[in-house]
Amino acid sequence: MRLLILHTTRYRYSTPVKESFNEVRLQPFSNEHQTCESFELSIHPNVPVRRYQDFYLNWVHHFEVAPQHSALSIESRTRVTTSLVNWLDPAATPALLSRAPSLARMERCFDYLQSSEFVESDPAVWRMALDATAGYTDLWQAAQALNRFVYQHLKYLPQSTHAKTHMRDALNARAGVCQDFAHVLIGLCRAIQIPALYVSGYLCTPGAQASHAWVEVFVPDVGWRGLDPTHAGQPDERYVKLAVGRDYADVPPVQGHYKGITERTLEVDVRVEEIVG
Repeated sequence: MRLLILHTTRYRYSTPVKESFNEVRLQPFSNEHQTCESFELSIHPNVPVRRYQDFYLNWVHHFEVAPQHSALSIESRTRVTTSLVNWLDPAATPALLSRAPSLARMERCFDYLQSSEFVESDPAVWRMALDATAGYTDLWQAAQALNRFVYQHLKYLPQSTHAKTHMRDALNARAGVCQDFAHVLIGLCRAIQIPALYVSGYLCTPGAQASHAWVEVFVPDVGWRGLDPTHAGQPDERYVKLAVGRDYADVPPVQGHYKGITERTLEVDVRVEEIVG
């Protein structure tokens, strides 16, 4: 699929602010499943922008707006080509679940087995994960069982949570948005020592114009494979990956700070369209 993604973030301040320092993670990866053909970032007020890769190899654009300003607009325009994902057969048996404890010794997995800002694996979460995977000896099948459990356990409820909602709050409310579904699945996976990371990105579906979040788990001898607990499935060519991390705290599309009054309004508009022809 060829996709056009327009992502706009607008801040308006009740009185002028200054010394605004910001970073955005809006440029998609290029890998075996997707190619970022073009990426344009527009900042108003117009300022220089630096680009670098963070610890998780996500593309980060950093900019500063030092003078006083009453509004800030961040607009990205991206063209991406995605391909069919080589799904892992749901019935595959690539690794025994008993191998999971050994993954903590792998550098590529260690960070994704620990508690993080929005994710924790306390005894209650561990018990829940054990119950949800009872009878499974295959790691990949156990991860899929947890994916289905989150889909069935939580109710998708727009605006029921916010960007800093912890997984325990979503579990207690049994409701949330895609970010919460991802955090809960990550916590359950880590509780039984399956490495799990957070993915931010987009999903091209009719009527769903917003950012999306899902999870990747590490399967020995296979690598990282995606699971989307919001839809109880595996990501396909409709998905575009932006950034990865331990949880949302590592990958917010836009974040920053400034000097001035806290009273402000925020508008976010995301459009994902398939390019036909």
